[in-house]
Amino acid sequence: MVTIDELNIKDTPKWCPGCGNFSILQILKDTIVKLQLKPYNILLVSGIGQSSKLPHWINVYGFHTIHGRSMPVATGAKLANNRLNVIAVGGDGDGYGMGMGHMIHAMRRNLDITYIIHNNQVYGLTKGQASPTSDLNFKTPSTPFGAIEYPVNPITIALSAGATFISRANAFDREKTINILAEAIKHKGFSLVDMIQYCITYNKVNTPKWFKERGYYLDENYDQKNKVNAFEKGLEWGDKIPFGIFYREDKPTLEDNLPQISEQPLVKHDIKNINVDKLFEELS
Repeated sequence: MVTIDELNIKDTPKWCPGCGNFSILQILKDTIVKLQLKPYNILLVSGIGQSSKLPHWINVYGFHTIHGRSMPVATGAKLANNRLNVIAVGGDGDGYGMGMGHMIHAMRRNLDITYIIHNNQVYGLTKGQASPTSDLNFKTPSTPFGAIEYPVNPITIALSAGATFISRANAFDREKTINILAEAIKHKGFSLVDMIQYCITYNKVNTPKWFKERGYYLDENYDQKNKVNAFEKGLEWGDKIPFGIFYREDKPTLEDNLPQISEQPLVKHDIKNINVDKLFEELS
């Protein structure tokens, strides 16, 4: 029986008071308990940023990579042990900026990985510069007259790239977000959780009040398997902002198509008595 106490560590996270990262950390723990995942069978991979420090504060295996490179490491881990629950975490700058190319290729390959992106529309670690998801005209230390670049749209990018589970969650709506994250982790294929959170230190525009006035959840009548509908809802941002599961699709993963790991993970292979002479002959 996995419990919260088993996932807790003695130290306290070093984040700003009120940061959404605290909520996301707790939601991840709650989801692991809800699904009764074994901590020793979970790998949490992160990039660089305040959100990417999350693996330090939870008692599972963690790999803190360099900026934007969580997906290559998560890919390698999943292919080495395809029975491992691989979860990647990072911020909007790390995932939608520096790591965008890696994310898109992981999506099109349909690796069985869950990617939680903490989206507060600002760079929190480096003191509040504009991020790839900052709204147009958003004023920051790096854009004092307002951002002149159009923001990326994580939902429509994921749909175009071939992700098979695409969602948006709210870090401060605990129960609904636990359910969304649980569905993402259970899904066999690439799962994106665009996790909206608030940076109360550097983002004074996209506040809890701002989202409360605009946010709504996709209801039970919404067809999660209709990609056209998903694009239409994914394009909504401004006066109305939808939350929930935009799209899900069942199709073979990259791992399903690799005969080397069809019977057992790569890490379980016995390589002591392999004769490579035949392989050399074929390649010579």
